[in-house]
Amino acid sequence: MHTQEHLIAKLPRESMRDRVAELALTRESVREGEPSATSKQHAKGKLTVRERLDILLDEGSFREIEMFRRHRATGFGLENRRPYTDGVVAGWGQVDGREVMVYAHDFRIFGGALGEAHAEKIHKVMDLAEAAGVPLISLNDGAGARIQEGVTALAGYGGIFRRNVRASGVIPQISVMLGPCAGGAAYSPALTDFVFMVRGISQMFITGPDVVRAVTAEEISHEDLGGAHVHGTMSGVATFVYPDEASCLEDVRYLLSMLPSNNRELPPSTVPADPADRPNDRLLDLVPSDPAQAYDMGELIQEIVDDGEFFEFHAGWAQNLICGLARFDGHVTGIVANQPLRLAGVLDINASEKGARFVQMCDAFNIPLVSLVDVPGFLPGTDQEHSGIIRHGAKLLYAYCAATVPRIQLIIRKAYGGAYIVMDSRSIGADLSYAWPTNEIAVMGAEGAANVVFRREIAAAEDPDLKRAVLVEEYRRTLMHPYYAAERGLVDAIIDPRETRATLTQALRLLRAKHAPMSHRKHGNPPM
Repeated sequence: MHTQEHLIAKLPRESMRDRVAELALTRESVREGEPSATSKQHAKGKLTVRERLDILLDEGSFREIEMFRRHRATGFGLENRRPYTDGVVAGWGQVDGREVMVYAHDFRIFGGALGEAHAEKIHKVMDLAEAAGVPLISLNDGAGARIQEGVTALAGYGGIFRRNVRASGVIPQISVMLGPCAGGAAYSPALTDFVFMVRGISQMFITGPDVVRAVTAEEISHEDLGGAHVHGTMSGVATFVYPDEASCLEDVRYLLSMLPSNNRELPPSTVPADPADRPNDRLLDLVPSDPAQAYDMGELIQEIVDDGEFFEFHAGWAQNLICGLARFDGHVTGIVANQPLRLAGVLDINASEKGARFVQMCDAFNIPLVSLVDVPGFLPGTDQEHSGIIRHGAKLLYAYCAATVPRIQLIIRKAYGGAYIVMDSRSIGADLSYAWPTNEIAVMGAEGAANVVFRREIAAAEDPDLKRAVLVEEYRRTLMHPYYAAERGLVDAIIDPRETRATLTQALRLLRAKHAPMSHRKHGNPPM
C-alpha cells in the first residue's frame, strides 16, 4: 500500500526549463504592474517607475535586487495585499558606463508609501552604495509612512536618515522628486547633496494643506505650499527645477558626469576642444569700469569656461550669488560669483547659505573653487540683522576657511568690507588671488569712507560738496587704486582681462595636486 507521501513523490516534477519560463513570466508581470494603476499614473502626467529608470540609466544596465520582497504586516487590509517589490524598485545600473545605486518609489503600489520591508530594501541599497563607493540616486514618488504598519514604518525612515548622514561627503547623494513627499519623508532629500524637482508634479512639505488649514485657517494648494516653484525660488530646498521628467532625469545624468563616484576620487575629466589659452577679448566691453554700473556675471562665466558650458545650481534662488560647475581645460571646477544684476551683487542671508552649501559640496568631492568677486558688501537693513545675517554670513566664511581644495580668487571690480574677506580672500586661505585693473579693494566705497574719515573737514568747509568731492578722490587715489592690495601682497597679480581664462587654467593646473593637512579633531562646530 502506497502512502500519500509516496504518491506525491511519484508526481512528475517541473523541469528547469519550466521553472525558468515561470520566472520570466513572473518578472515581466512585476515589471508591468497593474494596467489600471499604470493608466492612473499616466493620467497624472507622470511616468512609471520603470520608465523613469529607462531614461536615467544606460540601456540594459539595471540590475534589480529584492524584486520579490513583500511586507509581513497583517491586519488593516494588508493581509490580502502583498504585491512584489512592496512599492520600491531597488538595484544598480550605469550612467555613461559608471556604476550608480538607485531606489525608486512605485506610486502604483500603496501610493509608494514606506513600510518595514520597503525601508529595508532602501537600507540595503544605501549600504551597498557606501560600501562600493558609488553615487546614490533616489527617485521619490511616495505618500510617506505606511499608516497600517505603525511605528515600524517610522523606524524605517530613521534608518534612512542615519544612512544619509553617514554617507554625507563620502558619496554623492541625489534626490529626484517626482511626486509628493510629505512629513518626515521630506527630511531624507533635505539631507542629500542635490534635490531635483519637476514643475506640476513635485511637492515637498512637512505639513500638508489640510493641517495648515486646521491650524492657521489658511487656504493653500499643494503646489503653492511646496511645489517646485516654491522650493526653487523661495525656500532654496530645490537645487534644480525642470518642466518635465525627461529633461530632469537627463540632467541628473549630466550632473553625474561632473562628480566623482566618491570622496577618494577626482571628478571625471574630458579632452578639451576649447584652447586653454583662448583670449577673452569680449571681456573688455562686457564689464563696465564704473563700479556702479551693472552687467551680467553669467556672461563673463560663459566667456572663460570650456565651450561656454556652465551648470548653474539654485538658478532661481538667491540670484545675487551665482554657483555652479564648469570645466577649465577639461577639469571640473566650482564657480562662486557675485551677480551685479541682482541687488548689485551684495551678500545677504540666502546668498550666504547658498554659497556655503556649494563650497562645502565642492570641498567634499575634490572640486577646485574659483571665486569671481564684485561685491559692495553685505545687505544692510533691520530685516537682515534681526534674521541673523551675522550667523548666516558666517556660514560662507566658515565653509571657505574649512575648504582644502584648490582655491583661486579673481577680483573683477569692487570688493568692499567684510564681504571682500568672506569671498575667499588671501587672508582666509585662498591659494592665489588675481585682480583686474578695475579692482577697488577697500573697507567701503570712497564716498562712504570720506564721509566718515573727513566729516569734520567737510562740515567746516565753505563749499562742503566741493570739499567732499576732493577728499573722495584723494581717498580713492591713495587707498583704492588698482595696485594698492598687490603692493601689500594681498593680490598675487593684476591681469589683463583678456588673459583671464589662460591665467585661471594655468593656476588650476598648478594646484591640481594640492595637499592640505587636516586638523586632528572630531569635527568643527560651524554656525548653523
